[in-house]
Amino acid sequence: MNFLTIGHRGVMGVEPENTLRSFVAAQQAGLDVIELDLHLSKDGALVVMHDTDVDRTTDGTGPIADKTLAELRALDAGRGERVPVFEEVLEAVRSPLQAEIKDVAAARALAEVMTKKDLVSRVEVSSFHDEAVAEIARLVPGVRTALIASRYGTDIVDRAVAAGAATVCLNIRRLTLEVVEHARKADLRIIGWVVNTQDHLRLVRALELDGATTDYPEIKRTGRFTA
Repeated sequence: MNFLTIGHRGVMGVEPENTLRSFVAAQQAGLDVIELDLHLSKDGALVVMHDTDVDRTTDGTGPIADKTLAELRALDAGRGERVPVFEEVLEAVRSPLQAEIKDVAAARALAEVMTKKDLVSRVEVSSFHDEAVAEIARLVPGVRTALIASRYGTDIVDRAVAAGAATVCLNIRRLTLEVVEHARKADLRIIGWVVNTQDHLRLVRALELDGATTDYPEIKRTGRFTA
């Protein structure tokens, strides 16, 4: 299997995260997959943003869930970019996507779009939440899913298997050979995040992971030399 480079919220190290500008830059840099985050607006739109509120990444304040799509559209998400909805990303780039969902409600909204637009082959769905992974798998037959973890032990493998995930996306700073071996025995793919330095990239390649999530496009260019 080829080593995948996954653009974290596009290329958030050089462009405003989770914006169309960032996603287009990730595609132009040749990253294999683009990762993004989904939340539901007050009126049920699938908006692309990482945090539960808008404070860090826009010029507004308050929870996403308390704002309509029109209110979110009025915000500056960096360099004049607007908060995109998921459907706009599908149109703006051709790359495969990894969509991170935060809860079961987002899973249901995403499932509707994936079914309507036949996105099973293009979109992998990831989450920190086992129940969200299980729900999207129930609603979208054949969907590829990934369980994400920041603090974890070998239990993450058992959780992934129970939720029906084929992949684990793991914090590289806590990754151990024991976890890797346990995941391989369960036939899981392993993605390391966030890989922004040559040392982390060398570790990912030494552990023979399947890919790396990165903030910077340079990882794609240098990755081939670290095998």
